[in-house]
Amino acid sequence: MTSLVFATNNTHKLDEVRAMLQPEYSIVSLAELGCYDDIPETADTLEGNALLKAQYIFNKYGVDCFADDTGLEIDTLNGEPGVYSARYAGEACNAQSNMDKVLHLMENKTDRKARFRTTVALIQKGEVHYFEGKVEGIIALAPQGEKGFGYDPIFIPDGYDMSFAQLSADKKNEISHRGLAVKKLVEYLNP
Repeated sequence: MTSLVFATNNTHKLDEVRAMLQPEYSIVSLAELGCYDDIPETADTLEGNALLKAQYIFNKYGVDCFADDTGLEIDTLNGEPGVYSARYAGEACNAQSNMDKVLHLMENKTDRKARFRTTVALIQKGEVHYFEGKVEGIIALAPQGEKGFGYDPIFIPDGYDMSFAQLSADKKNEISHRGLAVKKLVEYLNP
């Protein structure tokens, strides 16, 4: 089994990605690597932030690794929160305050089209490769469901009448932005 570092300590992301890459790959978290550094995410694109995180780990530890960055892009909000999705309601925010801000800004909006987009940056043997996944949908009027994390309770993917937070983990991984990006990563790693 090949080890690959996933530059995150987000347990939800780790669980999703491990479910998709095991048993072929042992996915190592930053905590398991012994890295507790606050890795900067200062780029103004998802691609840039994913690369910053992967490059930091590769430079510091010299191991093959990958990182992701995800953004929720809402048409009527000119693509916001986008690259700032994780801290949309401010630096000390949480998922609930981020959702509250989106729902407040979406009050009385009829165009509720949105998409989740994930970019994965893989550094393997010093070479950088990118993989993107995108899922279209709409913003719900109110949170729905208890599963998932982040904006999942307010995002309803096209073709479904349930939010990401109402779908099973397997179904979400099958259709989600991160799932699609990781599938491309898996196809690259296992040609």
